[in-house]
Amino acid sequence: MNAPLPRLTSLAHGGGCGCKLAPSVLQELLANQPAAAPFRQLLVGVETGDDAAVWQVDDNTCIVATTDFFMPVVDDPFDFGRIAATNALSDIYAMGARPIMALAILGMPLNKIAIEDVRKIIAGGTSVCAAAGIPVAGGHSIDAPEPIYGLAVIGLCRPGEVRRNAGARPGDALILTKAIGVGVYSAAIKKGELSGEGYAEMLASTTQLNRIGGELSGDDTVHAVTDVTGFGLLGHALEMARGSNLTVTLKAAEVPLFTQAARLAQDGHVTGASSRNWASYGEAIRLPDDLPDWQRNLLVDPQTSGGLLISCAA
Repeated sequence: MNAPLPRLTSLAHGGGCGCKLAPSVLQELLANQPAAAPFRQLLVGVETGDDAAVWQVDDNTCIVATTDFFMPVVDDPFDFGRIAATNALSDIYAMGARPIMALAILGMPLNKIAIEDVRKIIAGGTSVCAAAGIPVAGGHSIDAPEPIYGLAVIGLCRPGEVRRNAGARPGDALILTKAIGVGVYSAAIKKGELSGEGYAEMLASTTQLNRIGGELSGDDTVHAVTDVTGFGLLGHALEMARGSNLTVTLKAAEVPLFTQAARLAQDGHVTGASSRNWASYGEAIRLPDDLPDWQRNLLVDPQTSGGLLISCAA
């Protein structure tokens, strides 16, 4: 009799957007990258850490390109594929574009995972792309020591409708389209301590396409947009503030949370990425003296397939 195969999340040292390099490490890696100045058609590159690259083809069309992949944040292979694909598509929507096609990125430890489960991961991603109205037109796969899956996605938009993480204006209101808590929920999953209701809540959020970003592309009252992912709400808000040369003020008590997020955070369910996030940018954040550590941990909690942070006219 064959031994049961291990849980997906047990095959990886991290999961979801919590796998991202710490902001400080990424900044160091990109510090000496050449400026985009010689490429006049490159409207958005690496300068402000935006969600995707934008290349202007002509007066009416821009190509928007991104790639996003990570290790399992859940154990169900089909759900993992859905979450990863939704997360990758989010970058396109955040830029105000509409996706047109995707390429799959796959790395699997084939000696530790069943081929049928790999098929389910791919099927999950394909189902989300179908819901978004785009094909998975190809991809690339490797035999890897840990499971990874994601997409490279191409989108289109008009030059005047590109939405960036810079451009917020004084007096703008901030809107967050999804609740916070994916990181603490995923930490609880690894320990087998997330309830069925909690799992359903997380899955509903992480597989919800951020279509609203594309729908807002022509709205002149929307000044800046980014999706909240691995750097946490504070990290992505800080990127928006720096890119816009402004100070952003958030009211911690008004940040929407998953139903069980506060309790799980208070019980010590926290990802390593939360600590790395705070260590990377905490010196630029001013917190109330009475803010408890568990609440701070939620504000820097890495979000996998998180919502959009929208800066718009109040």
